Amino acid sequence: MDSIIFDLDGTLWDATDNVLVVWNQVLSNKKEIRRLLNIEELQGTMGLQIKEIGQKLFPYLEEKVQEEIMNECCQVECEFLGNQGGNLYDKLEDTLKALSEKYKLYIVSNCQEGYIEAFYQYHQLGKYFRDYENPGRTGLSKGENIKLIMDRNNLKNPVYVGDTEGDRKGAQVAGIPFVFAKYGFGQVSQFDYSIDKFEDLLKLF
Repeated sequence: MDSIIFDLDGTLWDATDNVLVVWNQVLSNKKEIRRLLNIEELQGTMGLQIKEIGQKLFPYLEEKVQEEIMNECCQVECEFLGNQGGNLYDKLEDTLKALSEKYKLYIVSNCQEGYIEAFYQYHQLGKYFRDYENPGRTGLSKGENIKLIMDRNNLKNPVYVGDTEGDRKGAQVAGIPFVFAKYGFGQVSQFDYSIDKFEDLLKLF
């Protein structure tokens, strides 16, 4: 193994409390929104791309309106998280530091452009990662973005760490092993390895 590619939400941090606050601030000013969101609804969208989130949360709205609302939510979200951050999982930085001394580290998340940058900005963790990608920049699926990172960085034997079925499928598309983060938001049908907490990666690798 030469590298580890990480999902972000439910794997490196949990930003849902802060995201819920700013999204509901946006939604409260939209007359077409029937009600505000709760934390369970937001957590249920983890791993989806932005368009899919809009369809799941606001099925009663036209696609164009879904897109407009999601774009505004995402813009406000990135600004807020860049200044306030999210909840990092226990011993995250210590574990990343140790892993980065042995492996090349990357992030591939199904987020909008600016979201990973906000994670880096507030928590100052960008120094541990060599590259990152998301559909907000490429328009590609998770599996395609994983392959893009692999090709761009000449990775020969990476693994992908994530917490949802979408993460598992992305690793499968890329043809690499999947490590299931059991502490995250989702459930998966199968996996190659699993961890109960983030620091377990040090025992696994």
